[in-house]
Amino acid sequence: QMSNSSSITEFLLLAFADMRELQLLHFWLFLGIYLAALLGNGLILTAIACDHHLHTPMYFFLLNLALLDIGFISTTVPKAMANSLWDTRAISYAGCAAQLFLFLFFTGGECSLLTIMAYDRYVAICKPLHYGNLLGSRACATMAAAAWGSGFLNAVLHTSSTFSLPLCQGNAVDQFFCEIPQILKLSCSDSYLRELGLIVFSASFALACFVFIMLSYVQIFRAVLRMPSQQGQHKAFSTCLPHLAVVSLFIITIMFANVKPPSISSPSLDLVVSFLYSVVPPSVNPLIYSMRNQEIKEAIR
Repeated sequence: QMSNSSSITEFLLLAFADMRELQLLHFWLFLGIYLAALLGNGLILTAIACDHHLHTPMYFFLLNLALLDIGFISTTVPKAMANSLWDTRAISYAGCAAQLFLFLFFTGGECSLLTIMAYDRYVAICKPLHYGNLLGSRACATMAAAAWGSGFLNAVLHTSSTFSLPLCQGNAVDQFFCEIPQILKLSCSDSYLRELGLIVFSASFALACFVFIMLSYVQIFRAVLRMPSQQGQHKAFSTCLPHLAVVSLFIITIMFANVKPPSISSPSLDLVVSFLYSVVPPSVNPLIYSMRNQEIKEAIR
């Protein structure tokens, strides 16, 4: 038992495996996912930056999403890979705080940006005549800045609140990266209630984003079903449904991880859920948003 958080100089992250072979397998698996995510998002960034045909609001937001995704997956996966490779579990106190801050920054930004992207699709499909007015270059820049800003605010509030808690339950974090629910488990009895309030606030924000995205897509699908051409319908559905699937996976799993009762918590469940929102979206976003997209394929070629 540790008496107080000032004596904690490092945290111990969850090890994926004790056997050396499995640790190395985990390292290679994560390396593959990580390189695929970097390659996919890197290609999108390059294509959009270099091809002036893609300098439109939709691709501007996609460029921001690719930047967020690179940051997002780089916050958690390289450290987990290093720990598996060197057979260690340690992360320094400052490293843990930095990881939590960046993780919250990128998740907050991603949540906001996915909402903005749903709005962009809604205006494009349901109000095409107003598209130029509603999504001019200044409006787009403002929206993107708001997404990054909301991520920053989310990160500052939670990190300062979480790391000001006295910790007296040891220093083992039951997760492969530093995450609020796991650090709260280490806090002394009632001191975590204020942070719980902040979690409720953030979860409400995520829920609001989710509801807004859902409503946007309901409007989009209604407009699409009114289209005369089967081909147009098919095209709209084949681009919108995968977006919706990844957005839903991301927001639902992240809310589940933060607001679920401790009684249904188990290390393996927590691990699977965290993998679903921290590793899967940044890896599959490039596939979903670009590989089904003719213009990006052309630009990459």
